[in-house]
Amino acid sequence: MKQLHTFIHRLHNPDVGMLLIRIALGVVFIHAGWLKVADINATVTAFGSMGFNAFLAYFVSYAELLGGVAFLLGIFVRYVGIVIAVIMLVATKLLFANGFGLMNGGYEYPFILMLISIAVVTLGSGKYSLACMLKKKKK
Repeated sequence: MKQLHTFIHRLHNPDVGMLLIRIALGVVFIHAGWLKVADINATVTAFGSMGFNAFLAYFVSYAELLGGVAFLLGIFVRYVGIVIAVIMLVATKLLFANGFGLMNGGYEYPFILMLISIAVVTLGSGKYSLACMLKKKKK
């Protein structure tokens, strides 16, 4: 048991944890943004059917795509995290009537993405990021 405890403590590395979180968010939002951008006419139509204008459809599509790239690279993550969290808050509110569960079309998925984005805002990009590398070169 002591060996397991020692092994688990060796795994403690918040910067690796933040890297994994950024990779997960980056992949998810690059995918979501790309799907919207690739068929922008359908995206504008879908947003219109929910009462949103075309500008918002373009904004959300590119915010997700470029925000995903920023998460992946580890640049501007606090700003991107705020924008994505607001987008996910709106998505959560839109799905709230369907309940929590993802299987019932509920808000579980955007809610989790919103909270993880807020966590990135509070923690920053971490050691393994382009932002950190650029800071080191600046010194």
